[in-house]
Amino acid sequence: MLSDFLDTKPLYYDTIDYTRMPRAYESVKEQLKLPKIIHIIGTNGKGTTGRFLASALYAMGYNTGHYTSPHILEFNERIWLNGKNIDTQTLEDAHQHLLALLTPQMAHSLSYFEYTTLLAIVVYQKCDFIVLEAGLGGEHDATAVFENILTLVTPIDKDHEAFLGDTITQIATTKLNAIQKEALIGKQLHQEVLKVARKLEKEKNITCYNYNTQLNTQDRVNIQTIAVKLQLPEYLQDNLALSIATLKKLNIPYKLEHFNDSKLFGRLTPFTKNILLDVGHNTLAAQSITKTLQGRKYILIYNTYKDKNYKAILEILQPIIDYVTLIDVNEDRIETPQKLHATLEELNIAYSSFNETQEDKNYLVFGSFSVVESFLRSYNG
Repeated sequence: MLSDFLDTKPLYYDTIDYTRMPRAYESVKEQLKLPKIIHIIGTNGKGTTGRFLASALYAMGYNTGHYTSPHILEFNERIWLNGKNIDTQTLEDAHQHLLALLTPQMAHSLSYFEYTTLLAIVVYQKCDFIVLEAGLGGEHDATAVFENILTLVTPIDKDHEAFLGDTITQIATTKLNAIQKEALIGKQLHQEVLKVARKLEKEKNITCYNYNTQLNTQDRVNIQTIAVKLQLPEYLQDNLALSIATLKKLNIPYKLEHFNDSKLFGRLTPFTKNILLDVGHNTLAAQSITKTLQGRKYILIYNTYKDKNYKAILEILQPIIDYVTLIDVNEDRIETPQKLHATLEELNIAYSSFNETQEDKNYLVFGSFSVVESFLRSYNG
């Protein structure tokens, strides 16, 4: 079974063999049909941008796949096809087909993300479009081996520095090197990203467009109309704008109703009347949420990975935090309670252990996909 097979593969690696995925794809590419691929790279907003775009394409009648990661509760969330998560039997059939294409040695050697990326391509053989979201990387990402028609660049900021670099310029270079032909550059906070794009245009003979150049006055009115209907915070409106700019770039006419079912769960999602869920896990996400929720106070249900700049994240969130309640997350990458407690005390933020929520208090669940997963499993018993 797929689940048993994936259980043999670690989710995270200290080092990565960047030659492995290209070799694996080269060994099977003649037996795979690639639909039109729209590749999404960036630090934040890849998932929502991809879901806005994929949902609209599906609503227009296109056979559409959206590959996203990680998942919150079940693996099937990663492989979305024509309006819903893939069903388990289709997933299992694709797994068996992929195992037949790969040598046993190659199938065993591929990482969790590399294998599941190839698995998604197998599932999406009959699609018109695949919206293919990169993982943490850019030029060396498993998703970058496939020929695409367009690259979308969501906001780039610091994250996963051990793999991507310590500066915005280094991170942007690593990510933007994934561009094959043309790219739409979404809203950026750092001018270094645009400088890197201009540099790579000359070096690689690629073309980078500012997403705003694709949008006219009516598009901007439409974005606001859709945002009001879907109750989108400002940072999600930027992602919606990038998805609409993509349709315009591809000369695909759209209507407002094409976005009716395009919200992605876990992005400042109202779970109950007093609980918001967000899978964000870096400073850029914290900045967006603090700006959106300014003037209000929340009990922060939180935990964090060791490799995150959680002190800076908590400092950014502090204006909207009443106090922090720490939820248990059963993963090796989670920071030790002692270090997290010390940071909260240094910031003078009150904290406690998470037990349950109360209906008369407001909560923000934030920190990672794993934090949201742990909360949902606790809440649902």
